[in-house]
Amino acid sequence: MPLARARTKFVCQHCGGEQPKWLGRCPDCGEWNTLIETVEPVLGSDDGARESAVRVLAPPQRLDSIAAEELGRIQVPLEEFNRVLGGGLVPGSVVLIGGDPGIGKSTLLLQVSALLAAQHGPVLYVSGEESARQIKLRAQRLGVRAFTEQVYVLAETNVAAVVEHIKQLAPRLVVVDSIQTMYAEELTSAPGSVSQLRECTLRLLQLAKTSGVIVFLVGHVTKDGTLAGPRVLEHMVDAVLYLEGERFHTYRLLRAVKNRFGSTNEVGVFEMQAEGLVEVANPSHLFLSERVAAVPGSTVIVSVEGSRALLLEVQALVTTTHFGLPRRAANGLDLNRLHMLVAVLSKRLGLALGNQDIYVNAVGGLKIGEPAADLGVAVAIASGYQNAPVDPEAVLIGEVGLAGELRSVPYVEKRLAEAARLGFRRCLVPAARDTGAQERRDPATGMAIIGVRSVGEALEVALTR
Repeated sequence: MPLARARTKFVCQHCGGEQPKWLGRCPDCGEWNTLIETVEPVLGSDDGARESAVRVLAPPQRLDSIAAEELGRIQVPLEEFNRVLGGGLVPGSVVLIGGDPGIGKSTLLLQVSALLAAQHGPVLYVSGEESARQIKLRAQRLGVRAFTEQVYVLAETNVAAVVEHIKQLAPRLVVVDSIQTMYAEELTSAPGSVSQLRECTLRLLQLAKTSGVIVFLVGHVTKDGTLAGPRVLEHMVDAVLYLEGERFHTYRLLRAVKNRFGSTNEVGVFEMQAEGLVEVANPSHLFLSERVAAVPGSTVIVSVEGSRALLLEVQALVTTTHFGLPRRAANGLDLNRLHMLVAVLSKRLGLALGNQDIYVNAVGGLKIGEPAADLGVAVAIASGYQNAPVDPEAVLIGEVGLAGELRSVPYVEKRLAEAARLGFRRCLVPAARDTGAQERRDPATGMAIIGVRSVGEALEVALTR
C-alpha cells in the first residue's frame, strides 16, 4: 500500500496558476496578494512514482426520488436564539458568529452550551484564546452552574487534536472560540492566515456533515465590522450570524445574514445584564420606555428586521454652527442617507439648513438600514429646526425620493399592527400619486391612516404648532 504524503503549493485565486512558493505578485497574471497556500495529498509508492487517489463516488440521484424529510431541529430554551436560526439548531450544521470584541459572543455561546447540555447531552467548548480556568470563572460569573457536568472545556488550537477529541466524546454541540486561533500542522503559515482558516474550517465542516454534530465557529471582525478572513469562509458554513450593538448600551442584536435552513435578515434582541444575555420578549416597548413625548426633533418609526417589526425613536438636534462648515453626524443611521435627506429638505422645502449642525440618533444603539425610516428622519430634522414638536401619538413610515415625494414600503400591515399594539393612534404612510392627504380608519387595527404624497404634506400633518 503506498504511503500518503502531502505537497504544499500556492495557487493564484485570480488565474489559477500554481507556484512552488509564496510570492507577493503572481507572475502569470500580475495580480497582487492572490497566492493562497493549499495542501494537496499525494500517494507515493516505493519506487517514487506518484499516483492519484481514487475514491468511490456516490451515483447521482434523480430529484424526484430524493425523500423530502423535515429537518429535526434541536430547540434551545432561548426563543430569540431559535428565531434567528429559523426555529432551532439543525444537526450537522456549521454556524459562524462574529461581532466586535467584548460584544458578548463567548458569553452567549457559553449560555447556549449550558442550556443545550441540560437537555441533549454533552457539549464541547474548544477555546484557543482563553484557558479552562478563565472559562470556569465566566461560568461562575454568569451563574451557569446547573448541568455543567455535561459541558466539557478543551484548551487546544491544533485542529487535528480537536477533531480527534470530538470523535471520542461525540458531543451534540461543539463551540470553537475562535476559528482564527486554529491551525493545521501540514501548513507552514501562521494561525489566522487565509490558508489556515480555510483548511481548519473545511475539516470541521466535513466532520459535522458526517457525524451530525453541530459546530459553532466564533470569528474575529475587521475595523469596518466584517468577518476577518477570506469570503470563502462565509460561503462554506451553513449560517452566518452577527452580534451587534454599542458597547456602552445594554441591548444586543443577533442578526442572521445567511441561513441555509431559514430566512435571512432575521434578528433576535437581547439585553446584557449581570447574569449574561437575557432575551427581550417585547423590544419595541423597551426601546420606547424612556421616550419623552412632545419634544421637538423626536419621531417614532417602524423598522422591519427579518420577520419582526420594531418601533424605534429617532432624535434630531439642529443648531446653528459656529464654524464655516456645518457638521453632520448620524448614530445608528447611514450618514450618506442623512446627507441626502438634508439636501431634499433644503432644496424642495426651502429649509435653510446650510448653516446648521445636524445630529441624528437612533435611540437604543441599534442600526437602521432600511429606507422606510426616511420619513421619520426627515420630519425629525424639520421638527428640530422649526422647534415644533411632532404629534406624540403618530408614527411615520415611508421612503423619501430626491424630488421630495414619498414612495411605498413593504410590510405596511405588519408595521401598523405593531404600532397599534403599543397604543399609537395615527400613522403617516405614502399615498397614491393622484390623491392628496387623506385620512381613513384601518379596520384591522383601528388606527387613523393618513396618506401623504410628499415630505411637505407630512410636515403639515405631523407637526403641532
